[in-house]
Amino acid sequence: MAGAQAATAGAGVGPTGGSTARPVDPPMKTQTIIAFFAMVFGMFMSILDIQVVSASLSDIQAGLSASSDEISWVQTSYLIAEVIMIPLSGFLARLLSTRWLFAGAAAGFTISSFLCATATSMDQMMVYRAIQGFIGGGMIPSVFSAAFTIFPRSKQAIVSPIIGLVATLAPTIGPTIGGYLTEYMSWHWLFLINIIPGIIVTITTGLLIDFDKPNLSLFKTFDWYGLISMAGFLGCMEYALEEGPNNDWFADRPVLICTIICITSGLFFFWRVLTAANPIVSLSAFRDRNFATGSLFSFILGIGLYGLTYVYPQYLGIVRHYNSLQIGETMFVSGLTMFFMAPITGILSRKIDLRILMFVGLTLFASGTWVATGLTKDWDFWELFLPQVLRGMGLMMSMVPITNIALGTLNPAEMKNASGLFNLTRNLGGAVGLALINTAYNARLDLHLQRLHDGANWSKSYTLEYMQTLQNAFSSLGDTAQTAALKQMSLLVRQQASVMSFADTFFLLTCMFGLTACFIVILKKPTAMGGGGGGH
Repeated sequence: MAGAQAATAGAGVGPTGGSTARPVDPPMKTQTIIAFFAMVFGMFMSILDIQVVSASLSDIQAGLSASSDEISWVQTSYLIAEVIMIPLSGFLARLLSTRWLFAGAAAGFTISSFLCATATSMDQMMVYRAIQGFIGGGMIPSVFSAAFTIFPRSKQAIVSPIIGLVATLAPTIGPTIGGYLTEYMSWHWLFLINIIPGIIVTITTGLLIDFDKPNLSLFKTFDWYGLISMAGFLGCMEYALEEGPNNDWFADRPVLICTIICITSGLFFFWRVLTAANPIVSLSAFRDRNFATGSLFSFILGIGLYGLTYVYPQYLGIVRHYNSLQIGETMFVSGLTMFFMAPITGILSRKIDLRILMFVGLTLFASGTWVATGLTKDWDFWELFLPQVLRGMGLMMSMVPITNIALGTLNPAEMKNASGLFNLTRNLGGAVGLALINTAYNARLDLHLQRLHDGANWSKSYTLEYMQTLQNAFSSLGDTAQTAALKQMSLLVRQQASVMSFADTFFLLTCMFGLTACFIVILKKPTAMGGGGGGH
């Protein structure tokens, strides 16, 4: 009788017999919490390394004696390798367990980071960066999977903003960190900074992760054909999207060949996924409406996340002629905004409908790019301050609900595979976004250059007057004054065309995110993040 009374009291049964208390979650082990945050830091390093080199490519180019065509491979080789590993990581986590996959990935990432710092040629750098991207890609989905399996639902309002902050903050502040390291030390430290943290993450995760057990029997049914076709599909897609805009797309033979390989490999890959007994990647999670729509929004968020991390440094370098440090200092605004918005977003996610939070986030993002459509050649830190603040707020307020909507309702058996697919959509969104942005920018640049050249022809009196003013300014050069004046006028015309093209790009992003916000109505209302319910 006493036991029954105690049980009744513990359950919180009221006088009418109804339950008045919410289920109490079991306490989290300190070991598990430490292991999870070590994983989060490993993910931060992996995502950071995508963009940490972006503001310092000219320094790396000089250090490796690389050509302007070759240097882009410092990023491209990393991205191609990473995008192949991300969906593969779900299978590897089931095969090896989260512990050995993550610890092995952290160790390999650390070693390859050291190799990147020792590279003396572009060929070496491309190989080392590909290894770094492939191995590092295994850490990213593991964190998302762990967050939604080891933590009870009542704790996910705290955990989701953390992983959302890392996923959006790392690529945003990459140029800032890279700029400081290159300016005050050398480009080698872009990679050497991973060594000590990488060792700590490797040891911590190897000792403390105990979320699951390996299933080595899966190796007997490993789908090698699926792996090869997936590598051809995703790798060639990434290459075509990276290189196509700068090489006139299919007029470039390697881009055309990669596109053909991408299509044929993709058809074979999806056939294997749908027919193989144990496919390399399972698409079953897409049957869940929230996962499918959440992944679509993640794809679009990737366009904005990686697109603007690319566009702002391009503008600052091409138009304002900023060095890597100045670019990094200007870009820091978005990162700082995200940092302060993370806890606020966590609180809001427990109190309001996540669809409303996502709508506000996408609207803020669109507002930031709309403000930037007023861009001129004189914009610097303070003019870009508000657009970057709006961008930072929008990204955080979008990322958290998108992650929860996509992964928050899946069962544990699907989580490892689904987290890889979810992260893949964000990275593919970034690749597609960069291709669209580059293509749109180049097309608008050609158009604006033609219009400006037509408007500044020699039949116009103001053109002749301005040319005479420039010649007078260069009069000290003697016979070469006219040549210098012509060159200066050409540079000014190109600068103005670039500014107008960047403004058009911001307008394109405004339209895309504004329309995306309107489609939130198709989402089912997700359950509140703060409810109890125990671990998954």
